[in-house]
Amino acid sequence: MDHSAIQSEVLLPNFELLGRGKVRDIYSVKDHLLIIATDRISAFDFILGNGIPGKGKVLTQMSLFWFEFTDDIVSNHLVTAEVEELPVELREYMELLRGRSMLVKKAQPFPVECVVRGYLAGSGWKEYQSCQSVCGIRLPPGLEESSKLREPIFTPATKSSSGHDENIPFEKVVDLVGRERAERLKECTLAIYRRAADYALTKGIIIADTKLEFGIYQDQIILIDEVLTPDSSRFWPVADYLAGRAQKSFDKQFVRDYLEQIGWNKQPPAPSLPEWVVEATGRKYQEAFQRLTGRKLQA
Repeated sequence: MDHSAIQSEVLLPNFELLGRGKVRDIYSVKDHLLIIATDRISAFDFILGNGIPGKGKVLTQMSLFWFEFTDDIVSNHLVTAEVEELPVELREYMELLRGRSMLVKKAQPFPVECVVRGYLAGSGWKEYQSCQSVCGIRLPPGLEESSKLREPIFTPATKSSSGHDENIPFEKVVDLVGRERAERLKECTLAIYRRAADYALTKGIIIADTKLEFGIYQDQIILIDEVLTPDSSRFWPVADYLAGRAQKSFDKQFVRDYLEQIGWNKQPPAPSLPEWVVEATGRKYQEAFQRLTGRKLQA
């Protein structure tokens, strides 16, 4: 694999860099934001030493598919992802931006990550084992790892002072954003998940859970950031699903599993990934994209 193809950052020296996240770089462009998905990959809240070629393009183009798929449920922040439609000042960067960038509305993000779970995995499984509930929602006894839940549940999270995701009960969301908005966030999150999960099953993929983000734009709640990608969701192959164990996946759980196996203590410096993990992860992301969207990745 050509590691020179990894785009770990996209520098736009004539524009204000507003933020650099684990994966995305965000620039201010007049009245809009330009969100660029790089090929960086994170795990356990650390950016790893090397990236996955083409990953940013998968994330961007998969999000575009889902924005279109769900825009009758809730509006989203997309203005355009066509580089030919970007402001003229960005034209010199067109080839760097093609396929991995979105010009979006400047929304005010909510301080809440809207997580929905249809299956019991990850931190939800750990919490269930200790208290038979997730985010204050009591669940039936006797569930196993990866069990399908009777109904999807809304299990929001917020960022603690340590920077790690922290599960919170629904009433905490009410305290943060108000009851009317909290109810709307829950309603939109569950509606998007149900539609997407039903559709994904027809493509041989289980969406076990996902994380969505919303913001306020002109007094309206809109969907922002990324949507139903291998970075923000657990994608499992239907053909291999079996409750009672961890699942094979099309997402970065594969990377997390490798890091657990090598005994990394989840402290800096974050390790680099070996070639075989990079290649396998890239294949998993691209297969998920092709299965779910039926589209060819814009190179």
